Amino acid sequence: MTDQSPSSPRRSGGRAARRALRAAPLATDKRPVHAGLRGGQLRVLSDLDIANIHEAALTALEHIGLADAPPSGIEILTRAGAILGEDGRIRFPRALVEDMLAVACKDVTLCGRDPGNDLHLQGTKVHYGTAGAAVHMVDVEGRNYRESTVQDLYDAARITDQLDNLHFLQRPMVCRDIADNYEMDLNTVYACTRGTTKHIGVSFTEADYVAGALEMLHMIAGDEDTWRARPFVSNTNCFVVPPMKFATDACRVMEACIEGGMPVLLLSAGMAGATAPSPIAGAIVQAVAECLAGVVYVNAIKPGHPAIFGTWPFGLDLRTGAMSVGSGEQALLTAGCAQMHHFYGIPGGAAAGASDAKLPDMQAGWEQMCSNVMAGLSGLNMVYEAAGMHASLLGFCHESLILGDDLIGQALRCVRGIEVTEETLALDVMRTTCLGDGDKAGVGHYLGAAQTLTRMESDYVYPTLGDRMSPKEWAEKDKPDLLQKATARKLELLAAPSSAAFNPALDSAIRARFTIHLPP
Repeated sequence: MTDQSPSSPRRSGGRAARRALRAAPLATDKRPVHAGLRGGQLRVLSDLDIANIHEAALTALEHIGLADAPPSGIEILTRAGAILGEDGRIRFPRALVEDMLAVACKDVTLCGRDPGNDLHLQGTKVHYGTAGAAVHMVDVEGRNYRESTVQDLYDAARITDQLDNLHFLQRPMVCRDIADNYEMDLNTVYACTRGTTKHIGVSFTEADYVAGALEMLHMIAGDEDTWRARPFVSNTNCFVVPPMKFATDACRVMEACIEGGMPVLLLSAGMAGATAPSPIAGAIVQAVAECLAGVVYVNAIKPGHPAIFGTWPFGLDLRTGAMSVGSGEQALLTAGCAQMHHFYGIPGGAAAGASDAKLPDMQAGWEQMCSNVMAGLSGLNMVYEAAGMHASLLGFCHESLILGDDLIGQALRCVRGIEVTEETLALDVMRTTCLGDGDKAGVGHYLGAAQTLTRMESDYVYPTLGDRMSPKEWAEKDKPDLLQKATARKLELLAAPSSAAFNPALDSAIRARFTIHLPP
């Protein structure tokens, strides 16, 4: 009888080999998941549904239109062919929308300061990252909320920079410790760029603030030409105030950013049942209509300027009026929007992965995983708010950001799907394992098979902090707590040298030119 005890040489040798293999870092091209995996396997809308939503959006633009465009926007849009009504609303003939869709940028590259972090948005390629404007930080140890600071933002950037499954950093929180809005906007740019070499998204309060931010970005890039060749920061622009109104100040910001060579995220964020129709289909129609108006606006200024179709409709708990960003309805809204992006052939983004839970608990887990998986399987190019966001977008949590890296790794594995080839069907391996090879009898298991050892890292995603121990081993290791492990990991990441740090001369020059609140 074969010895199957834990001390068996065969078992321990195989286990040692597997552990040694796992301990070795994988080359980027050998990792089981990475940025830009192709989704699109999930279709929550039929082709007829998509056509009906498109037709409804065009009808809304042609007959309802949008109000409150700034004077500059009225001039830009009417010159392109939009119609200013006596009621002050801008209406969009469908031929104008179709013409602008034809010239819109279909293949957007969002650059990182490190070219290895560039994101190529096309088709159904999927990328996960942060986003939001949380005003609080979650203190998991004290189970409290406090106001977010520029140091918190910088720490979030540094953590994100070191997490493989977070592909970009859109500012996830507001620097509540900086009262002056101009200084807050510039310090947001500074903290994010000093913290990560991944692509960054930021907002600006007023159009006049854009020039200062661009000056800082030119300094970081080296000069204006280098910045324009590879802009590593984009403008997250809430250019509409749903339902169907332009956000006057944000439109002016957008115009300034386009002039400065900065990519823009055209963000429509209606709440179903409040600022958007309550049916899921109706909320998607309005978001699509508003973003189509944005496509016309951007391309009337500069044809082909890189812009992301940012349909971000949110769910609402109609019993209480509270946002429900962690709901199944939210996951459906986002998945449906992804299909509309594909229909237009324009890179798009939407929100997924946020939670209504106040702490990184079981509720947060099911909410974050549900929408992140559906967004990825739908082929959403940019999955915003994918990690760290709590309390219906009011709170951000560093520990949850770190745990989200594990969660998104599993979501990405779902996006990658099942590879069916002659090798992966594994008939030869089954035959050898069961029947043997020549005079050698089959071993009856696959633990030591060459295929198992060679594919265990390329096919499987292993959590960094997730617990897969037996109850006995868990008890022997003093029953480790997941949040405590995340806090320890946070301290470890923040203690590591930053690959994004500015050289001393550049940092001194920035501090001499601008009021920087973050300590050197």
